Amino acid sequence: MPTFRSAPEYADSGAKRIFSRFFLDFLIEVSFGWVVFLMKWLNPRLVRCVLLANARRKVKNELKIYPKPSRITQETSETAEGQINVQRTADQNYLSLRVSAMLTALTLLGAVTACAQLTAAPTKASTASAPAYPLKVSANHRYLVDQNNIPFLIAGEVPQPLVAMVSVADAARYFDDRQAHGFNAMWIDVLVASPYYPDSRDDGGTYDGILPFIGYVPGGTDTAHYDLTKPNEAYFARVDQMLSLAANHGMVVFLDPIETGQWVPTLRNNGVAAATAYGQYLGNRYKHFDNIIWLSGNDFNTWKNSGDDALVRAVAMGIKSVDPAHLQTVELNVETSSSFDDPTWALIMPINSTYTYSPTYLQMWHSYNQTPIAPTYLVEGHYDLGIDLGHPKDFGTPLVLRRQGYWAMLSGGKGQLYGNGYTCYFMPGWKYYIDTVGVTQLMIWRGFFSSLPWQDLIPDQDHTVVTAGFGSPGDLQTRVSKSDFSTASKTPDGSFVVAYMPTAREISVNMASLKAPASAKWFDPTNGAYTTIPAGPFANTGTRQFTPPGDNHDGDSDWILLLDASGSNH
Repeated sequence: MPTFRSAPEYADSGAKRIFSRFFLDFLIEVSFGWVVFLMKWLNPRLVRCVLLANARRKVKNELKIYPKPSRITQETSETAEGQINVQRTADQNYLSLRVSAMLTALTLLGAVTACAQLTAAPTKASTASAPAYPLKVSANHRYLVDQNNIPFLIAGEVPQPLVAMVSVADAARYFDDRQAHGFNAMWIDVLVASPYYPDSRDDGGTYDGILPFIGYVPGGTDTAHYDLTKPNEAYFARVDQMLSLAANHGMVVFLDPIETGQWVPTLRNNGVAAATAYGQYLGNRYKHFDNIIWLSGNDFNTWKNSGDDALVRAVAMGIKSVDPAHLQTVELNVETSSSFDDPTWALIMPINSTYTYSPTYLQMWHSYNQTPIAPTYLVEGHYDLGIDLGHPKDFGTPLVLRRQGYWAMLSGGKGQLYGNGYTCYFMPGWKYYIDTVGVTQLMIWRGFFSSLPWQDLIPDQDHTVVTAGFGSPGDLQTRVSKSDFSTASKTPDGSFVVAYMPTAREISVNMASLKAPASAKWFDPTNGAYTTIPAGPFANTGTRQFTPPGDNHDGDSDWILLLDASGSNH
């Protein structure tokens, strides 16, 4: 997760100007809040639509919205009281605030229409059987498979503080929703505490007061001084319940044994021996939970400090010493990193997690090309409903989410963990923000790749497949929303070529990269519709140009080109 953004400095901070802007902004937002409060009694669903429509309107105007200190800067909504807390940047002048008031009124009038665009009901739950856990690495070390060697495409989410911040009943409803959509993986932290998770408890306890440990090492009685060798059975019984819920919903859990955004000082105060013992405790307790992959780290910005790295690794080694069957990986530093950047973890983990807020393909290529060969996936990127998130900063719009997801898969990745700006902290009002356009389109992404031999796709890094029109890759400072780069992959046998185009233009494809004459289709990533390109099948010789048919269903210009020479009439 990113570090939280501090409030912007006012360029011209005259007291009178600040007060007048604040007062007018206060009147606008309180008026809006009271309208929502009254509407709540009439139709709670309409309230939800109004809030989401208002959020979309603010994103489009690139207002900087931020709640109480949080690593994700975004709008905070407490629908129970009907209040919305918003702080705008100071360069919004008086006229723009009046326009904001007018747009808010129009948002209310158009809420019913906005509802159809901004909310998405879960799709019907899949009737397919759950994977045969535990997962393992494929024979070629490029992707994950279950115990029946069926490829496992990671389509997950990051509700990291679930254990501490959500009741078992609410967690069950959350898993119901995510299973209905088609999620198959969750990143969950064993330990959760403030200030890293700002709405959680300072003592690391659950929302109902169960502490994770029953003793302290000398020096204090805060989370930094918990004795890792004295776990509280009641707390870990709660962890058990959450893992069982995930298992009952067919989901694998990327389980973080001691996340490093908050708990590195605890490790330092305990030492390597206690860290190892804690890892052994977790390994013994959870080795019979088949639906686990151990994911260490989390914004592990001090991994280059050999002492800190040794402590986090000691937990992982403690787990492995008693539970060698479960896979392991680690998330290293923000804003861009790969697990294998730290070679000392190579003997522990066969999965290379890719973390980036930059154009996804840059770091994904890096991970794909690292040795030893290992499956890689997008562990963290931009968050749905996130505002000015990460570095380089960007908005968590559906388009940005689509770009990073398709780029990841066509640059060597084998899945992704989706992030939601509300459920990654379980902020107030999170229940109203889980069924989003971003989620619907994520499952369109999953459906598209699941219809292909996605596990066999090889990234076209040297442009021998898409030979012209692929755009500029930029660099790590390029915003996702500003990159025009087209990523492409092909299967080794020449059955399929897939190219993602974030912007519309003509591209040239080396048709000889296909094994036979191919049908050609455009795939719309916003609604899942295919458009057949006429005059096919196209000969698998020479070079052919392809141009998208215009804007997609959402009015954006990103498309996927699918060339199929498999003879399967895909």
